[in-house]
Amino acid sequence: MRSALHKSPIEDSKIFIAKELSDKHFDPVWHSHAEYQLFVTIRGTGTRFIGDSIKSFGNNELVLTGSNLPHLWRSDERYFDKESPLKINGIVVYMQENLLGDHLMEKEEMMQLKKLFKKSARGLEFYGESKQQVIKMLKELVQLSGLESLIHLLEILNLLAKTKEYHYISTTEYANPFKEDETARMNKVYEYALKNYRKKIHLNELADLLHMTPTSFSRYFSVTHNKGFSRFITELRVKHACKLLTETDQTISTISDKCGFKTLSNFNKLFKEIMLKKPSAYKKEFLNI
Repeated sequence: MRSALHKSPIEDSKIFIAKELSDKHFDPVWHSHAEYQLFVTIRGTGTRFIGDSIKSFGNNELVLTGSNLPHLWRSDERYFDKESPLKINGIVVYMQENLLGDHLMEKEEMMQLKKLFKKSARGLEFYGESKQQVIKMLKELVQLSGLESLIHLLEILNLLAKTKEYHYISTTEYANPFKEDETARMNKVYEYALKNYRKKIHLNELADLLHMTPTSFSRYFSVTHNKGFSRFITELRVKHACKLLTETDQTISTISDKCGFKTLSNFNKLFKEIMLKKPSAYKKEFLNI
């Protein structure tokens, strides 16, 4: 899997980039870049990795990621099937913190925007009426050009800077860009984990893949992700279970088995530990919504 340290540099002739995405699947490469990124998944499902957070994603999710915050929207495996008719759609906006130049960004009128950028260091996911309004505005933004597009972007950022309808995504900030070898290593880890998390994962196989000892790999992963590899796999399994609980009529026992848990009691315990409620309560709450 190729690595991508700085995927979307903004041309010197542009203040920002806004573009529509339409493809078989979202880019499956874990990466970070200096630009701030505003991203909405118009259509598509999969697993989202932002900083140390793991979550299933679906249609119409709106996220702002800060500079150097590593992220990956990995489409479900069925999107990678060459015969599949499935397609993804999204809109992404890349911009620098000094969007209007260093001098102007230090002015009083820009303080709210600077606070928004600072908060995005941990990633922000928006919800409610604010989210719906911004998604509508983003669809309009990609149809505009010139000064009109900049004015429209500032209106979007103004709305996001004022709203309280958001929550943080990652528990920690990532101030520095990842080195190329780290990016390549973690892409191998994610690819292996996503293909094998439903069965027992042998740490030595993954360590061999990265030419490390199991002990060195465990230490490396913990430092890079702010959590142990075992916890990472458990969260991956639980988030997939959440998806099956809300999208299928499969029994909790079947879902437990499909997600790689040893026993139903172990599944119930770990699910409650991460989601703060039992699988049955999670499903009931979703159905009531």
